[in-house]
Amino acid sequence: MDDFTFHHPSSVAEAQKALLGAVSGKFLAGGQSLLPIMKLDMAAPSDVVSLAGLDELRGIRKDGDALVIGAGMTHSEVNGSDEVREAIPALADLAGGIGDPQVRNRGTLGGSVAHGDPAADYPAALVALGAMVVTDRREIAAEDFFVGMFETSLEDDEIITSVRFPIPGKAAYAKFPNPASRYAIAGVMVVQNGSGIRVAVSGAGYKVFRVGAMEDALASDFSPGSLDGIDVDPDGLVSDTDASADFRAHLVSVIARRAVEACA
Repeated sequence: MDDFTFHHPSSVAEAQKALLGAVSGKFLAGGQSLLPIMKLDMAAPSDVVSLAGLDELRGIRKDGDALVIGAGMTHSEVNGSDEVREAIPALADLAGGIGDPQVRNRGTLGGSVAHGDPAADYPAALVALGAMVVTDRREIAAEDFFVGMFETSLEDDEIITSVRFPIPGKAAYAKFPNPASRYAIAGVMVVQNGSGIRVAVSGAGYKVFRVGAMEDALASDFSPGSLDGIDVDPDGLVSDTDASADFRAHLVSVIARRAVEACA
């Protein structure tokens, strides 16, 4: 790992100033994504700007018909929050299934979302719930936020401050995890609310995606059986040492049924 300058600002504005003054700076949230790739020499920033402990990125609150979660909240805090458990229990359960205790106690909602890993769990939740990613300068709909593999619509100096989740009628998340990392080889979030059905998939593709055929079927009959005969096209899905594209396509169908069952 190369030498770098570490910054510990006391506000979002100070963090941005530090990054803009760097040759090749990076923001550091929980460190569960950036630090491993730095150790492997896959990233060598001149400056690392910590976002840990910033009050502007903390907090969980209900706001009308939505739940607002600060970007600096850890996965463990999301999982253990009474507010989250009451408003969107599926989101609390999802956070409790991320990685291991060390990852859950250090990794943050904002850091995970900003990293844009298609195998992470949160992208499926954001897209299925119709969440808004709130930054220091704008709000971005989740479907517009995730652009590609490890690619989002964030500007280099843009900081996620919170995520706004509409509170659904019913929601459930299920996944087939990698047995070591707990990343989703295929993860499906199913949401039923007044505006319809949304089915979003993490882990199987190069970015999170929705399955329109499943949404249409569930809109007519919200039951696992309504998904019988709906196959996911493996073209464009990830094929690697964990699973082939064909197997991932099969998993999406199986896991989607489990998510629907969990909604009951």
